[in-house]
Amino acid sequence: MKKFSQLTLVVFLVLYSVISAQVSPGARQIALSHSDAALSNDVFAVFTNPAGLAQMNWRELGVYYSPSPFGVNELANAYAAYIEPFSFGNLAIGYMQYGFELYKENKIALSYSSNVDNKLFVGVTGLYQNLSIERYGNDNTFTINLGALYYLSDITRLGVYTHNLFRATYGSEPDQIPFVLGFGASYDFNEDITFNGSVEKEIDFDPSFRLGVEYSIIEYLTLRSGFMSEPSSYSVGVGIHYSFLNLDYAFFSHPDLGLTHQMGIIIDFNPTSSRKEKIKQYLFLR
Repeated sequence: MKKFSQLTLVVFLVLYSVISAQVSPGARQIALSHSDAALSNDVFAVFTNPAGLAQMNWRELGVYYSPSPFGVNELANAYAAYIEPFSFGNLAIGYMQYGFELYKENKIALSYSSNVDNKLFVGVTGLYQNLSIERYGNDNTFTINLGALYYLSDITRLGVYTHNLFRATYGSEPDQIPFVLGFGASYDFNEDITFNGSVEKEIDFDPSFRLGVEYSIIEYLTLRSGFMSEPSSYSVGVGIHYSFLNLDYAFFSHPDLGLTHQMGIIIDFNPTSSRKEKIKQYLFLR
């Protein structure tokens, strides 16, 4: 394999800076402007705060595909994730692909999360990552994400996570994979409305502040909206839930690239009630 040159590093950083606020799985998460650090209660938490997976005692499969974000085919990205609950904790797997023929990233994730005492939840995700750039070769590495979630009460949560804990990189150049710290809070105003706030700090960059609200307007329909800084952007979205199927849509802005649309599907293998109600039953009413 050819050694990664300075040009390779520049290409990687330029591409990452363009899409760093957008390439993250889940139309629901995007609609909330990634303010869900302390919510993290669907299968895509495997890529964000894995501790949130321990709130779930049911199987779930999620698929997210964005073939042409902002009308640019080269930014195509796809994610898939699955969670399986066990008595000793929850296991989840995930897969991500981003890019095109000249520049492509792939990730395979394996996550473990544990419900410590119905208030404290912890999780870890290991990711095998591959980067391939035509004419410059490819490289592999392994990264670790950690997360924790704590219920102050049955309606208020705090969450914290770190991505790339040991600052793994590609080739010999440092910091090609960002080291990220995040912290957030989530509050259920009532049975239908949840407010989320978080801050994420990537080393060498200003912190990004995120706010989001989720409103279950009727039984099968949820409205979402969010705002984030660094980069300054806004988002809106809708979720349609019927039986085992959750269909999520997001409308997202970027200060340089404009507007784009995202969609995702989550299949719930135990569709007995709403997500919020199932978590309440599991943690507080059993």
